[in-house]
Amino acid sequence: MSWKAIHRWLGLTLGTLAVVLGITGAILAIDPVQQAWQAPAAPGALPVATLVERVASSVPSAEEIRRLPSGAIVVFSFDGDQPQASYVDPADGRVLGAWQRSALPRWVKNLHRSLLLGDAGRWGAAATALAMGVLCVSALVLLLRRMGGWRRLGARVRGTLAQRIHVVAGRVVLVVLCLTSLTALTMSASTLGLVELDTRAEPEVLSVATGKPDMPGAQLVALQSLAVNDLRTLTFPGATDPEDTWKVATAQGQGWIDRYSGQMLAWQDATLAQRVYDLAVVLHTGEAAWLWAVVLGLVGASVLLFWVSGVVIWWQARVQAPRITGNTPVAQADVLIFVASEGGSTWGFAQTLQDALVQAGHRVHTSALENFRTTPATRQVFVLAATYGEGQAPAHASQALAQIARLKASAVPVTVLGFGDRQFPAFCAFAKALDQTLRAQGWPALLPLECIHQQSGQQFARWGVDLAQALGQPLVLEHVPRLPPTTELTLLSRQDYPNASEAGTAILRFSWPEQGLGARLRGHGLGRFAAGDLVGIVPPGSSVPRYYSLASGQEDGFLEICVRQMPGGLCSTHLLALQQGERIRAFIRPNPGFALPRARRPVLLIGAGTGVAPLAGFIRRNDSQRPMHLYFGGRDPARDFYFGSELQRWLAEGRLSSMQTVFSRVPDGGGYVQDALRRDAERVRGLVAQGAIVRVCGSRAMAQGVAEALDDVLAPLQLSVSALRAKERYAEDVF
Repeated sequence: MSWKAIHRWLGLTLGTLAVVLGITGAILAIDPVQQAWQAPAAPGALPVATLVERVASSVPSAEEIRRLPSGAIVVFSFDGDQPQASYVDPADGRVLGAWQRSALPRWVKNLHRSLLLGDAGRWGAAATALAMGVLCVSALVLLLRRMGGWRRLGARVRGTLAQRIHVVAGRVVLVVLCLTSLTALTMSASTLGLVELDTRAEPEVLSVATGKPDMPGAQLVALQSLAVNDLRTLTFPGATDPEDTWKVATAQGQGWIDRYSGQMLAWQDATLAQRVYDLAVVLHTGEAAWLWAVVLGLVGASVLLFWVSGVVIWWQARVQAPRITGNTPVAQADVLIFVASEGGSTWGFAQTLQDALVQAGHRVHTSALENFRTTPATRQVFVLAATYGEGQAPAHASQALAQIARLKASAVPVTVLGFGDRQFPAFCAFAKALDQTLRAQGWPALLPLECIHQQSGQQFARWGVDLAQALGQPLVLEHVPRLPPTTELTLLSRQDYPNASEAGTAILRFSWPEQGLGARLRGHGLGRFAAGDLVGIVPPGSSVPRYYSLASGQEDGFLEICVRQMPGGLCSTHLLALQQGERIRAFIRPNPGFALPRARRPVLLIGAGTGVAPLAGFIRRNDSQRPMHLYFGGRDPARDFYFGSELQRWLAEGRLSSMQTVFSRVPDGGGYVQDALRRDAERVRGLVAQGAIVRVCGSRAMAQGVAEALDDVLAPLQLSVSALRAKERYAEDVF
């Protein structure tokens, strides 16, 4: 079982008990804080002998002095036949008031320790603490995998809101949660009798009556050299038993003192087990350290946050998970299919391949690429790998290539099928890297690497013909694309930019029906989205979605895109023909790598043409007036200055700090954005030196020119685009 599966199922099955223990622990953490505020603590250097003298003068019937973990002093005595417990002021021994444990902490403590079920509950609480420990270990492993190792542990967290809450909270409190689990197990081992703290019998010692009166406590040498801060309890000798002794207990051990001579009759050092237990109590409860108790209280309360966010993550994954039907258990399958997919479409091809292989008589198991493995029953392995961004692996498979590189090759053929788009230079780059790694390690292949362009069903079918010949059995791959759940959008308004010499462009603004939380959790509706995310639209007569960068976010109350007519483009033709009130169906694809981190650092926005759309979305939501500086490039300000009036208004409102525009096809237009960057080299260097975040959106040629210009501009700072990209300060959205 993988660490991910262990983490998920432990959290789901024992999560409720963990929440009970966490919340009750948070409540109990109030007690040390309250005690620390209720009564004054003794000065650190005050001798116990002096304290005894002061207590004896104010409470003549005192039988025991106890120093609470908070430092407060409590004296136990009798008033006739009635026992009493009182706070005293160590400065003068004055009684401050009655002391008693409140009923609520006692009840909560029983719930925390034993779930109100006695010994069975104690075992249950211990088992839950053990599960929490395993959860913490699995969480650390998954956290390091997600963030890319120890060095990137503090990097920006990507994903849904629930995922970000889960990961960020984990980074903050994971160590403390692990510590509380370990200390809970240490304490449970003693409570359940698994470990004996002290197996020694108390020494048989007696005070030797000499006919002299008792030596006053203030004159006992052992108590004169003992500081009150080291004291736990001091028991007075009984008035009716002349052979009784003083008994003193400290963190270092316990001793018995003759009541007549003041001689230390016996001393027992605390055992190692006792010292470990005492430390565990302090670390687990916060006793004797109220600031630590506050930390423990907050961490205990965070368990509920973990559980809720974890359940939401599980439910979202369940709703959005690819539905592979007819999966044979991996140990019994003779064919394994592994998938790496960013948007989910590659899973549809995997289902088609699986169905065809099953019909041909094979037992097939399909799983995500990060689960790559073979078993004794495996005869063929197929990897369907999509490429994301600039040749990267899909997010869920980001560590898969490194994992596969560490595996020992076998004789089982592994065939790679790549998915990508030929307009990108890094076409199927991840699939190619995967195939090269497998061949370098010695894995054989049934077929050479094939790359599918734009999810072409025809090309996939042709690959199926080659596969059938290689397997020597009939096999037909007829793929019908499966899209994510969509939501109906209604066109509210459009702003057209007609151009006589070039294709037309329009800014389209859509509304959508109200969607409740339940619909979002079930995978219906758009869910939450932000400027820079992508909206997928499937035009009539096509099965392949076209993605557009969003110029608006959920908070804006509408969905806005900028669409340019592409020669022969089905989707752009369909969208530009829409009239107000007409509808389309769409879905959201998150684009977390392009999102702006929440910080006050300046932002350098660089866009050309319709690439200004997501940048306009960033500026639109800049309510805090974070410093944002835009470099915009077009051809003619009269024809393609997209969002021009809005940008001017945002500049006046302070949402945009500065704007530099260049237009390449008008006299003295300034050329291209990369030319403007070179002219403003000193200013750009200053912004980057201040920690500026850089976002670039537009054509691939423009992005390449911008990267080259920035490399030249930043050279005096010993910086480059690749260095900024590695620090997640530079990102592109290119088309």
